[in-house]
Amino acid sequence: MTTLALIAADLVAITMLALVYFRRHRRRDLVTAFLGVNVGVLAVALVLGTVQTTIGLGMGLFGVLSIIRLRSTEISQREVAYYFAALALGLIAGLSTSLPLAGGLMAMILAALWLGDHPSLFHGSRQQTITLDRAITDEAELRSELTSLLGARVDQVTVRQLDLVRDLTVVDVQYRTGRPAGQVTAARTESARELEGLVAR
Repeated sequence: MTTLALIAADLVAITMLALVYFRRHRRRDLVTAFLGVNVGVLAVALVLGTVQTTIGLGMGLFGVLSIIRLRSTEISQREVAYYFAALALGLIAGLSTSLPLAGGLMAMILAALWLGDHPSLFHGSRQQTITLDRAITDEAELRSELTSLLGARVDQVTVRQLDLVRDLTVVDVQYRTGRPAGQVTAARTESARELEGLVAR
């Protein structure tokens, strides 16, 4: 009876996880992957629980499953977190013997993903990899160029490639959405001047 309850708890948990991910990111293919990985791991864990296994074998299985990556498409660290959560939910339900403990751990995983991926958490922070069509060696000039290009406050810039032959720069940039204060002031000043010119005419 406990096993059936754990299976039901896992199915409820993975369904909630998949719904949270789909409502926020709208990738149907990864929802299918999360469900398949979770149910598959649950089935394997239940089978392992019925036979004599060593701790080393269980840890080895967890290690192999935890590094699953799709080679056909690139997935972000966010998707890796959801994959790991789907794996953990299946293993907890398949190997646990205590429903209250398993339920508490599942709820903790769901709460962590729900909070950590909530749209209102650091909603203004963005990260992009940008290729500029000229080689910029001066960091201050690079920041100024990115600020002007993105219309946002640049927090951190990491140069990934500086090609002086092909005249390009590849950077990872973390920034906050919205115009920097200086640009906003400049834009307002320019608008005021245009308005004064129209009035003068």
